[in-house]
Amino acid sequence: MSKKTIAVFSLFIASIFVINNIHAQDTIALQHGAHRIGRREDTMMQRWRGYGLGQFIHFGLYSILGGEYNGETYNGASEWIRSWNKLPKNVYDSLYKQFNPTKFNPDEWAAMAKQMGVKYVTITTRHHDGFCLWPSKYSDYTIVKTPYKKDMIGPLVKAYNKQGIDVYLYYSILDWHSKDWRDDIKTEDDSIAFARFKVFVKNQLTELLTDYPTTKGLWFDGTWDKSWKKNGAFTDSLEQYLKQLHPGLIIGSRFRADDLGKRHFDSNGRLMGDYEQGWERKIPENFAATHDNDWDCVMTFGENGWGYQKKWLGHWKTTDELIEMLTKCVSLDGNFVLNFGPKSDGTFRNEEVEAAKQIGDWMKINSAAIYNTRYTGWEKQDWGYSTISKAGKQAYLIIFNIPVSGKIRVHTKPNQDINKASFITDTNISLPIESVDYGYKLISVPQQVYKTPFVIELNIEQSKQKMKGQEENKHV
Repeated sequence: MSKKTIAVFSLFIASIFVINNIHAQDTIALQHGAHRIGRREDTMMQRWRGYGLGQFIHFGLYSILGGEYNGETYNGASEWIRSWNKLPKNVYDSLYKQFNPTKFNPDEWAAMAKQMGVKYVTITTRHHDGFCLWPSKYSDYTIVKTPYKKDMIGPLVKAYNKQGIDVYLYYSILDWHSKDWRDDIKTEDDSIAFARFKVFVKNQLTELLTDYPTTKGLWFDGTWDKSWKKNGAFTDSLEQYLKQLHPGLIIGSRFRADDLGKRHFDSNGRLMGDYEQGWERKIPENFAATHDNDWDCVMTFGENGWGYQKKWLGHWKTTDELIEMLTKCVSLDGNFVLNFGPKSDGTFRNEEVEAAKQIGDWMKINSAAIYNTRYTGWEKQDWGYSTISKAGKQAYLIIFNIPVSGKIRVHTKPNQDINKASFITDTNISLPIESVDYGYKLISVPQQVYKTPFVIELNIEQSKQKMKGQEENKHV
């Protein structure tokens, strides 16, 4: 046997070993589980991965009530007020007769997002109440039946795209308006009704992707009920259909269920969908918690405020808090998506406008640390968070807590060396760098009052040289 033949045979045996090991981890046979191991690496998904900062918009009939009815405040997210026992269902269902956002200006919305530094936006086309913000021919409960009469989604998509912002469409599967919706399927009549509902959903999603062809992805909600989870085969086939209809389409882990009704992760623990959507109003503690999946965090200004609320419930996050959440997400290979809830007239509350401006002012200076950066793999320090460019030649330290000593402690990977450190605002002036034991570097910053989080840019070069004491550090 020749050396070439032996090498090929060895490679074949090794590949069989790897494949067997992969399948050995799947203890449950599934037809509708995860269809991919690892991350999507196509151009569109890599674009998604580099967004950094996104915007969410919740707007609909619930914006009219603003979380209040008959002089009382609903103690929950405003878009859920229809489920409140103090609000008659017929009162809510008639709100479409009042829906008239006369001050809605899609160009102003998009300009605010652009100034803020947003790279993608998710817009509610239809929430749990079933009311459609586009003129769907498959529903009698749409914006054309309101005093406003006009499509909102088309102008929004056009305005945001004009600003270079990608658009994703939110769509709730759960539909309180539909007579065919069921939260569970217990009878033959339930099965017949839900079969009609599935056709309706497919038709509406086809309509959205056809009418708004620049859509980059679909953001699903309301998929937690047993009726949907019992239809794993349908949800799988529908996802494949949508991706064939719209190549490159991005769909997160909320959408479908597997054979046994598991969502997000299938019964073998594998991610279903193109990225994990389990981080709602929370952020992973560390990189290990992300399981090396793509993910994003959707966050509210208040504790649980999505649609407009006249009286905001809970703590209102400051701009510095939001910037810190943004940088933590990006430092862990995720995106950060901040939600806005416009008022019923189509304008934003002043607090949201001001926060967007302040975030934008910060991003204008420091966006290199956010866009198209990734997890460094460096030892976490208390001063803040670190990111690194895709090429690995620039790294960024986003500083929130300055040590009393004024020295920023950094520990890179063994094959990386820092040959320059400077404020991102002035890369011509170098900051002092001191090497200490076990591979640590100390970067000195002027001891002064810093009013906002700031960024230090590092020039990184590859190095095989171990720092003094670094080898011994393994045994400490």
